[in-house]
Amino acid sequence: MSLNSDTPSTKTVKVVIKGRVQGVCYRNWTVDNAEELGLKGWVRNRRDGSVEALFSGLPEKVEEMQQRCRRSPPAASVTDLQVFPCSDDPGTTFECIPTV
Repeated sequence: MSLNSDTPSTKTVKVVIKGRVQGVCYRNWTVDNAEELGLKGWVRNRRDGSVEALFSGLPEKVEEMQQRCRRSPPAASVTDLQVFPCSDDPGTTFECIPTV
């Protein structure tokens, strides 16, 4: 019997969200949703007007978060969502980090 047989795999992706996503509480909404799903990672504004996030957790939870990001909070309007596989360290929590 393998000790790791019950250990679920972790999926980590970096997501770039474009549209009307700054100045509409998108980052706070993202933190709330990611914490609800038990994800680790971060979210931040980018100088080009987009929002970037790193999501790490159970694959089905990461997929759900991507779907939520596409739907967006009511005040936002997402026009494009790009997902990239990622191996960055997500940290131990989910947080809002400074703009790049």
